Amino acid sequence: MTTRYWTASLPVGQGSSASSLWSRLQESISKQAFDTALYRFNIPNLRVGTLDSLLALSDDLLKSNNFIEGVSHKIRRQIEELERVSGVVSSSLTVDGVPVDSYLTRFAWDEAKYPTMSPLKEIVDGIHVQIAKIEDDLKVRVAEYSNVRSQLNAINRKQAGSLAVRDLSNLVKPKDIVTSEHLITLLAVVSKYSQKDWLSSYETLTEYVVPRSSKKLHEDNEYALYTVTLFSRDADNFRSKARERSFQVRDFEYNPETQDSRKQELEKLMQDQETLRSSLLQWCYTSYGEVFSSWMHFCAVRVFSESILRYGLPPSSLSIVLSPSVKNEKKVRSILEGLCSTSNSTYWKTEDEGGMAGFAGDTDTHPYVSFTINLI
Repeated sequence: MTTRYWTASLPVGQGSSASSLWSRLQESISKQAFDTALYRFNIPNLRVGTLDSLLALSDDLLKSNNFIEGVSHKIRRQIEELERVSGVVSSSLTVDGVPVDSYLTRFAWDEAKYPTMSPLKEIVDGIHVQIAKIEDDLKVRVAEYSNVRSQLNAINRKQAGSLAVRDLSNLVKPKDIVTSEHLITLLAVVSKYSQKDWLSSYETLTEYVVPRSSKKLHEDNEYALYTVTLFSRDADNFRSKARERSFQVRDFEYNPETQDSRKQELEKLMQDQETLRSSLLQWCYTSYGEVFSSWMHFCAVRVFSESILRYGLPPSSLSIVLSPSVKNEKKVRSILEGLCSTSNSTYWKTEDEGGMAGFAGDTDTHPYVSFTINLI
């Protein structure tokens, strides 16, 4: 997919027509920058209103563009993250069933959604409200998904950390624990390099330790986990003596019901995460299409209004979409400037900078209306 396009509006001079100007442009591009994709950007005759309303709208268009651009960024990044986490092969985003770049190059105004007789400000405000609603919905959905994911990550950290801090429940089996009226089994975390010291000393740390009762259950890169059985009344004393020898006795109580509950909780969280991830991804696909469609209508309004402010009334300009290669950019600019008459166009300079996934003005001066669209 081509990622960088220009939209431009060229003035149609007196005694000429948009069709003849289009033919001249096609011929010039074909001769001088033949690898530049060139398309008509079909903007209908919209309701102009007053000059004051156009000037006021022009000031608002930049702010609205930055907002729409930001939402487009967010949804696309969210899609990329979800696809990466899901292991999904990155799919081509679509708008109304066609690839994004195809929708742009074959743009057609949606009269049912945006009646051309509506005031331009009403169209722009409607787009802004729609995008704001999508952004709010995105925040809610992402927060819900992130909450479940955070809970799972917390559980996984407990299970993946060192023996000094991790959850021990999945490492201990019923047969490892002795529980009776007088006996108790404790779990000791011993440095990997102090295991010989533990095995030679645990029986004598206190008086009431069951001989040869220590058994190694697990070992990681730093520690080993051992059991030790002793009389219940001596447990606190054993903990104290073990701490003096740098052996950590972990608090642990084996409960089959708790074990089952934790397992069920983990399974439910994993299922919830997958359901939310799939749902969010599908929502993002759909919403990106809606945002992009609204964005292109917004672009059309912006090109139209800027053309009126630049060239005056009645509307008489040729709007195009083109995608020059980097090496041909200057050549294409020269072609466009050559097709402009200084009598019906003035040089201009936009204040906004071009940006990723945005619709922003070029920073050079041109005798024609020009904006850049970066799809990603």
